[in-house]
Amino acid sequence: MKATCTVLGIESSCDDTAAAVVRDDMGELGIMSSVVHGQDRLHKGFGGVVPEIAARAHAEKLDGTVAEALEQAGLTLSDLDAIAVTAGPGLIGGVMAGVMCAKGLSAATGLPLIGVNHLAGHALTPRLTDAVAYPYLMLLVSGGHCQFLVVRGAADFTRLGGTIDDAPGEAFDKVARLLGLPQPGGPSVETAAARGDPDRFRLPRPLADRADCNLSFSGLKTALLRARDDLVRAQGGLWQRDRDDLCAGFQAAVADVLAIKTRRALAIYGAEQPAVPVLAVAGGVAANTAIRRALQSVCAAADVGFVAPPLALCTDNGAMIAHAGIERLRLGLIDDLTLPARPRWPLDTAQPGMLGGGRKGAKA
Repeated sequence: MKATCTVLGIESSCDDTAAAVVRDDMGELGIMSSVVHGQDRLHKGFGGVVPEIAARAHAEKLDGTVAEALEQAGLTLSDLDAIAVTAGPGLIGGVMAGVMCAKGLSAATGLPLIGVNHLAGHALTPRLTDAVAYPYLMLLVSGGHCQFLVVRGAADFTRLGGTIDDAPGEAFDKVARLLGLPQPGGPSVETAAARGDPDRFRLPRPLADRADCNLSFSGLKTALLRARDDLVRAQGGLWQRDRDDLCAGFQAAVADVLAIKTRRALAIYGAEQPAVPVLAVAGGVAANTAIRRALQSVCAAADVGFVAPPLALCTDNGAMIAHAGIERLRLGLIDDLTLPARPRWPLDTAQPGMLGGGRKGAKA
């Protein structure tokens, strides 16, 4: 294995077509390029991601996105050491588009092909951005996934718990639709919540009384729906103040649940006595100010470090896939052209995959 390693990463598991080049120069990691083409405009009128539309857009965009990433990096395919690609979990049409693109490039160039678990890409991002040492606790909290993971290595993950139904980001999107707010729901709900009173509607904290690390957000969404309907019946409509207060109550409930479960996950992780204990968060929901503040408070009270990669690297991107590819390549974990595209792919293979699947993608 060369001291310097340069890898192209391709990501297409949901509604972002992404490619990036990451270089590991004797342990010094650098993002040489990162290109992300979103699809919000294509799905805006449907209230969520339409898998068939997403897959078609990926197929149309991937070649150009790869070329753009190489051009930004000032490289050609001959300068690479490997090609990494998201091979799951996710919307299967998009995953297949990315895998087939990577296979074609590998077959044409002879470069090693590395299939990366999308969740591993997120889970390993703190090592790319902050050089976090193993083991650390990862909270992956996004539109399609929510899990607590103890990360001990590039291919060594233990799931402590996760959502048994909706992921938080998925719940934010649904709440936005229920209240007539624009998509994506996360930023819309957060903006409205900043104007609202979080105490006007006392919404439930699902599973907070259970001594495990599992989460549930579907019932919270249903409670908000009932509160909305009660208002409509009582006053003949829904006013802006009502929307703001409902959003504030919902956001406060999500933040409280995540904080409660994070304390429990930290207690389990702490039993391993890590030299430098760290909680890292990734995923688009990690950008929510109230949620991030709640998690920072939990870490401060437990004397645990808190790491949140920049937003551009919290959401789906090719750099996290390229970096995960580098870590796998250094372990000798290389695939061939039989690499399958997987709609479900749990990181912790000692446990069954989490149940459920939503519009943002399959749970894992």
